[in-house]
Amino acid sequence: MSALRDALSDLPDAVFADLLEGDDAYLLVVDLPGATAETVDLRIDDRRLHVTADRGPAVPEGFEFRNQERDSSLEFELVVPPDVDADAASAEVERGVLEVELPRVTAGETTIPVE
Repeated sequence: MSALRDALSDLPDAVFADLLEGDDAYLLVVDLPGATAETVDLRIDDRRLHVTADRGPAVPEGFEFRNQERDSSLEFELVVPPDVDADAASAEVERGVLEVELPRVTAGETTIPVE
């Protein structure tokens, strides 16, 4: 089992995520109700994917929260497999669903000069 799949099982209960694997990439799908591209921050640092999201709804004027069942912000990190090309990663948020595509490094033949 890959380190990324193992890490998904260790996520907090508030995080609902799926991992899809293809020959050329991993696709991480995370439910983030209320999040938008402006309120999600992603970065890969030292083989770890850091996700921070503000899921808080805007509070209409004249109202305030009396009872809030979920945290308005969410933060977690996952191990990134060594075969991921971090510089080619991409992400989008649509209707509260974050999709992070992590392309795999394509293995190719390299000639090594001998001196």
